[in-house]
Amino acid sequence: MTYVVAALMIGLASGLRTATPVAALAWAGAWGWIDFGSSWLALLSTGLVPWVITLVALGETFIDKLPTTPSRKAPLQFAIRVVVGAIAGSALAIAGAGLWFVGFVLGAAAAVMGTHGGFAARRWLVGRIGGWDLPVALLEDVVAISLALAAAWLA
Repeated sequence: MTYVVAALMIGLASGLRTATPVAALAWAGAWGWIDFGSSWLALLSTGLVPWVITLVALGETFIDKLPTTPSRKAPLQFAIRVVVGAIAGSALAIAGAGLWFVGFVLGAAAAVMGTHGGFAARRWLVGRIGGWDLPVALLEDVVAISLALAAAWLA
């Protein structure tokens, strides 16, 4: 049943940062935390793929800090977060010997919550510290990375 918690955690992480859960899955496979077997997800943990995905995730964390970055609640950005949360949740469900569709639904639902909750929390925290966004954005990065890695380890 830990896959249920893991799917929720990685979905929340997806709502905060889209590429971070994918990087966490890639490294979890490379480190042997998760066995993807012969599924297509095994490609995530082969060769240089974890490094490339990590570069993409780092790029996302940098771009997130730019004032011209579109809102995470914009239709395309929102949809991508939900899809990534669903796929990551189902991957952890499969790795945890659970039902893939339960992980899919939980990951997607948690991504919706993470997207809206992360937006609201960031806006509130920025207001509390006088409008300075950078420290809150960096805290959000730490939360997303921690959630994604903890979810992958838990599965």
